[in-house]
Amino acid sequence: MSDETNGTSSPEQYAIGLSFGNSYSSIAHISQDGKVEVIANEEGDRQIPSILSYVDGEEYHGTQAKAQLVRNAKNTIASFKDYIGKPYKSIDPTPCHYSAHPTESDGKVVFTVQDKEGDATSNVSVSEVTTRHIKKLRASAADFTGKNITSAVVTVPTDTTTEQKAALAKAAKDANVEILQFINEPIAALLAYDSRMPEAVQDRIILVADFGGTRSDAAVVVATGGGLYSILATLHDYELGGSNLDQVLIDHFAKEFEKKNKTDPRKNDRSLAKLKLESEAVKKALSQSAAATCSIESLADGVDFRSTINRTRFQLLSVKVFQRFTRMIEEIVKKAGLDVLNIDEVILSGGTSHVPKIAENIQALFPESVQVFAPATSTAALNPSELSARGAAIQASMIQEFDKEDIEQSTHEMVTVTPHTQYAIGVQVTGDPADAFTVIVPSTTAVPARKTKTINAPEGDVLVVVSEGESDIKVTKPEPKTKTKGATVEDADDEDDDDDDEDEEDEEEEIREKVYKVKKQLAEFQFTGLKKGAKLEVTVNVDSDLGLSITAREAKGKGGVRGALEKPKVTENGSA
Repeated sequence: MSDETNGTSSPEQYAIGLSFGNSYSSIAHISQDGKVEVIANEEGDRQIPSILSYVDGEEYHGTQAKAQLVRNAKNTIASFKDYIGKPYKSIDPTPCHYSAHPTESDGKVVFTVQDKEGDATSNVSVSEVTTRHIKKLRASAADFTGKNITSAVVTVPTDTTTEQKAALAKAAKDANVEILQFINEPIAALLAYDSRMPEAVQDRIILVADFGGTRSDAAVVVATGGGLYSILATLHDYELGGSNLDQVLIDHFAKEFEKKNKTDPRKNDRSLAKLKLESEAVKKALSQSAAATCSIESLADGVDFRSTINRTRFQLLSVKVFQRFTRMIEEIVKKAGLDVLNIDEVILSGGTSHVPKIAENIQALFPESVQVFAPATSTAALNPSELSARGAAIQASMIQEFDKEDIEQSTHEMVTVTPHTQYAIGVQVTGDPADAFTVIVPSTTAVPARKTKTINAPEGDVLVVVSEGESDIKVTKPEPKTKTKGATVEDADDEDDDDDDEDEEDEEEEIREKVYKVKKQLAEFQFTGLKKGAKLEVTVNVDSDLGLSITAREAKGKGGVRGALEKPKVTENGSA
C-alpha cells in the first residue's frame, strides 16, 4: 500500500493484533464501532495457514501455499515459526516432515527452495521466511482496514526466549512492522474474554489451555478485578496437538484403503500429503457434525478413495490422544499447587479446542460450578482460534498512542512480575464451627491489596481471630448402604441379580469440598457487649512493601482496633 493518498497526505498510522502460530496465523483490529474484528485475507480466510510456497518464480501464501504440499512439497515452507531465534542444533525438524526440510547454514536454520524448474536452489533463512509471511499479513490487514499498518502487538507462548523475541522483532521490522509489545498467549486469551465484561470482575483463578496444531501450552493465571494478571504456573507439550488427531485419521483411512486395494498410501509422499490434508478437513468437519466423509481423487495407483466416519468412531480411535490432553490439565493444576476446586474458570484456546471430546473430558474434571469456555461446553464461548489475535488487538488499541519508551518501561520485568500472597488471610469468630474460615484476602492475590469483609457476630463477648490459612480438600465418603431388616439371604441375592445396574448408577460418589487449615495466627481482636444482630468489619491491607496491617471494628462504628504485622510470605509471579 502506498504511503500517500491522492498524493497529498499520509494515511493514519495503525496498530493491529497478530497471532503468529506454527500452523495458522490470524490478525485482528478494533473496528470503528469499538468492537474487535478478526481480519479476513484476500481469500476470505480468518485462519491463515503459516505456509509459503514457490512455484515458477511466484510466491504463494496461506491456503494457496498449503495446496502445494501435494504437488510441490519440497518448495513449500511450513511449521517454521518455532525455529525463529534458535540455532539449528536445538530444533526438532519433525513438524516439517511433509514440507521443505530445515537445513543448517553457519549454525542457523535455513530452507532450500527452487523458484523455477531448472534454476539453481537457494537458501532462505527462517528470519527471511518470517519477514515474507508478516509482509503478507500486513498487506491483508491494510487491504481490509484501508489503513497504513505500521505496528502490532504479537502473541507468543510463555516459554519464548529473549533471543526468539529479538529475532521475531527484527523479522517484523524488515517487513515494516514495529512490534509494540509481546504478550503471552494465555493473557491474550483472557483479555479477549474480560473485554466483554463492562464492570470489574472479582479476583479469580483461571486455567488457560492453548491446544494448537503441533504443540499445546497451559497456564494457571490469577486475575484481579483491577485487570492485573499473574501467571502461577505454565506447562508445555511440544508433541501434542491437532496433528496427533490428524494422524489417527490418516492411519484409519490408510488401513481401510490398503484392505481394499492392497496398497498403503502412507508409503508414497504425494499420497500421504493428500491423505493428511483431507484428514485435517475431516477432523474439522467432525467438530461440527456427527459424521464426515473423506473423499480423495486418485489417492494411490490412480484409485479414488471415499469413506465415511462418524464422531463416535473417531472418538474411540483417538481415546489415547484425548487422555493426553486431559492429563496435561491435571498436571498444570498440580504444578500450580492447586486442586481442581481452586479453579474458577477454564478457557480453551487454539484451533484444536474446537474438538468437542477434548472440552467434554476437561469439563468432567471440574465441579459443575466451574465453567469451561469452549464451543462444545458453553454458548458464551468465543472462537478458540481467534482468542490470541483478539486479545492482541485489544492490547494494541490501548497502547498504540504511547511512546515506545513508555511502553517498554511499563512492561519491564520489575513492573510486570508482581509479588502475590502465598496463603489466604481469613477470620474465625467465636461461636462458629471449629473449621470455619472466612477468607478476606485469597491466596495468590497480587499486592498491594486492600480487602474488607463484613461478618455476622454473636451477641455478647466475641473473639475475632485473623490467620493465614492453607486450602485443603475435605473428602467425605458415603456411608455404606444397610440391608433391610428381616431380609433373607435369598432375598438379597434376588435383589442383587435384578438390580445390579441400578445399584451401580445409584451408588453415591464421594464428596470433595475446599476447606482451610490455619497455618499461622496473625492477630486477635476482643469485642465486648455486642448487641444481637451486630456486624463486624475486618480490613486487611497488604502494602506495596509487603507490610501487613489489620483493622477490626463494629460495622458503622468509628475507630476500631488496629494491628501492624511483619511482612507475610509472598511469591513472585511466574516463579511457580
